[in-house]
Amino acid sequence: MNVMAFYRGRRVFITGHTGFKGSWLCRMLTGAGAIVTGYALEPPAGASLFALSGVGGKIASVVGDVRDFSRLRAAYEAARPEVVFHLAAQPIVREGYRDPRGTYETNAMGTVNLMECVRLAPGARSVLNVTTDKVYKNLERVEGYREDEPLDGFDPYSNSKSCSELVTHSYASSFFGGPDAPAVSTARAGNVIGGGDFAADRIIPDCVRAAAAGRAIGVRNPDSVRPYQHVLEPLYAYLMIAAGQHEDRRLAGWYNVGPDDGDCLTTGELVELFCRAWGGGARWENKAEASAPHEASLLRLDCGKLRRTFDWAPRWRIGRAVAETVAWSRVWLAGGDVPAEMDREINAFLGEKSDG
Repeated sequence: MNVMAFYRGRRVFITGHTGFKGSWLCRMLTGAGAIVTGYALEPPAGASLFALSGVGGKIASVVGDVRDFSRLRAAYEAARPEVVFHLAAQPIVREGYRDPRGTYETNAMGTVNLMECVRLAPGARSVLNVTTDKVYKNLERVEGYREDEPLDGFDPYSNSKSCSELVTHSYASSFFGGPDAPAVSTARAGNVIGGGDFAADRIIPDCVRAAAAGRAIGVRNPDSVRPYQHVLEPLYAYLMIAAGQHEDRRLAGWYNVGPDDGDCLTTGELVELFCRAWGGGARWENKAEASAPHEASLLRLDCGKLRRTFDWAPRWRIGRAVAETVAWSRVWLAGGDVPAEMDREINAFLGEKSDG
């Protein structure tokens, strides 16, 4: 199927639309002609990809917290969506240590609230909950984790997303099993990079901030191995899964979304790629913290299920992903046309091969 053409004229509801992934997803969907309603908190103070992306005037944007069930339900019912993407989350590992209760309330109960909206207002045909590769019980092994392996994230962020997965599984089994019920899936994506991520305690935003200021980039976990990928990779996979299960509910399930093994690299290697792409003497230094909160040192995904089910494969290798991130950042720092740069990257990505 032509994935992007599927969304033309479709009513789509997105939680977390003002975030990093959400802003890119809105740009992709509005470009495809979808009718988008977003529900999210206001973007943090300072630089905001949502504001820079220019999508605010192209969608119905509702400010609200996923923990506020009444407000979420009102926005959901007004949107009457056919397709639902649940991206709203507290997404930072270190913030989970600082505020575990708020992290669980947002990531676990926020999922309950969204699933209740789907249950109480029939009409949606396809629902996708975006979680994370960190939902698995991580044994620090070399082999990639498969979708049928135990879920038991270690830290509050990772564990709260494991809870989000289990909530979704329960609702799918308990309420959405009939032929007229929505098809429900989750997508467990690896670490994403890309232009417009301004979050604290993430490596590429740290790189951009330091390089732009002429400082050495401080790297807390240079030896940690992660499945890094450009943000457009998982977003296209989400669109593909949601469209596919809308047409054939037998495709609903739990899917890993990550790069090829060659693009699972250490944080230090990623930063080296960034420094070479940035140029201008960009450099980094080891800032490992002896008493830092626990974060997994090795994490890989087995994405064979997504490949087999949808004939899917990654499009951009990690070097290209870093280069595109640097290109976006330079446009932004120069005060250039950010929406045009986003469209250039989206069109380049979609043009790498035919849809499906």
